[in-house]
Amino acid sequence: METLWYLRETRSLLIVPILKCLVPICLVISLLVFVESVYMNIVVIYVKLFKRKPEKIYKWEAMKEDIEQGGQNFPMVLVQIPMYNEREVFQLSIGAACRLIWPLDRLIVQVLDDSTDPTIMEMVSMECAKWASKGINIKCERRDNRSGYKAGALKQGMRHSYVKQCNYVAIFDADFQPEPDYLQRTVPFLIHNPELALVQARWKFVNANKCLMTRMQEMSLNYHFMAEQESGSTRHAFFGFNGTAGVWRLAAMEEAGGWKDRTTVEDMDLAVRVGLHGWKFVFVNDIAVKSELPSQFKAFRFQQHRWSCGPANLFRKMTMEIIHNKRVKIWKKLYVIYSFFFVRKIIVHFFTFFFYCVVLPTSVFFNEVNIPTWSTIYLPLMITLFNAIATPRSFYLVVFWVLFENVMAMHRTKGTFIGLLEGGRVNEWVVTEKLGDALETKLLPQVKKPRNGILQRLNSKEIMVGIYILCCACYDFAFGNTLLYIYLSMQALAFIICGVGFVGT
Repeated sequence: METLWYLRETRSLLIVPILKCLVPICLVISLLVFVESVYMNIVVIYVKLFKRKPEKIYKWEAMKEDIEQGGQNFPMVLVQIPMYNEREVFQLSIGAACRLIWPLDRLIVQVLDDSTDPTIMEMVSMECAKWASKGINIKCERRDNRSGYKAGALKQGMRHSYVKQCNYVAIFDADFQPEPDYLQRTVPFLIHNPELALVQARWKFVNANKCLMTRMQEMSLNYHFMAEQESGSTRHAFFGFNGTAGVWRLAAMEEAGGWKDRTTVEDMDLAVRVGLHGWKFVFVNDIAVKSELPSQFKAFRFQQHRWSCGPANLFRKMTMEIIHNKRVKIWKKLYVIYSFFFVRKIIVHFFTFFFYCVVLPTSVFFNEVNIPTWSTIYLPLMITLFNAIATPRSFYLVVFWVLFENVMAMHRTKGTFIGLLEGGRVNEWVVTEKLGDALETKLLPQVKKPRNGILQRLNSKEIMVGIYILCCACYDFAFGNTLLYIYLSMQALAFIICGVGFVGT
């Protein structure tokens, strides 16, 4: 009897008050996320209705070779390709860079090879030599260590003497394949608009149909480009550099201090610093660069950890620097701190996981806790529809996408916590494994890895959360008077499927 009394007191004096406190906090955050989503989509609609393409906002004229000077009127462009043991894709990226249409004497391709596998290093060297024999000015640069990872490689690459003659630098990750006319379509923006520092292209995914997981990634990233990048470019001439498929003005990079390796999001770090110096960015949705999505769940988890931990850590490091900045207007500073960082990079992850995977399931045990219908159905439905519009062909997968995003919110929340608190894994960098899915027939012999057993595929965190939500679903089915158990059952199943490793390839 004493134990029962203790449990009742704990319920009424501790658990119920905590839940009653968390619910209004979650409701406020849900409104903030909803308003931000509506704002971005209104900007996108404005762009579509009034056809506010970058070519209409900024001056753009095609480059033409001078009859007398040849290609000397073209600016010098450096193309950087950072890579690390990229056996499956290095030929694709190097080949695509070397096929870019630009005067040969005005183009330098720089392969920043941090590989540690001697076989791959030799193959990269041979590939570079092959293109050099065809007249391409290609350099293969290597370091003694991997200090600073990608940022360190890019920073070291900028120190070579031949870089000083370049005006612009285009950056492509090892799995990215720009179309031959990429420079012809992007560089004119920088030439004719001296206030522009960055031209960012959209990503196009060659392996989106590989599996259900890649289809859902395509939905998320398409929305990122359609809403976040498009609205930031149109309304504020600022957005986060995606780390690849972009062309920078070297003068702007140097003014902002160049590459820094203090976080795992060196691209975002550079973009924020350049933006705070008053430079403008432009996103060109019509230019797409082919790339590869991670098709293995483990690789995707590592990528999402880096993409959530890094921005949170950068927010911690740069907040005061943004506030004290004197070069940009207060509205741009407010946009960067509130919209760019706080809503989109911080609280959205906390809210998604804690509300939909903790507070909402737990509420079935406590009749005293009331959660309004608009927060569980109407607002989520609107936000989901906004996301689905970016990838119409996958509209029928929207339910799977919601469930999968809630699962990944757990990892993003953990990464965000680590970034804000500068925990032990704050600077962990695991290179996203590429499988060369862009190739119909493999160019290189593949190294077959032993299949992982079921125990090695198990993800304990997903399984534990899935079991808890399943218990909540069963309780609501047996004793509740709502249909919440339907959602909870599906969400529990999504966690358990991810937990046993039956997702991805």
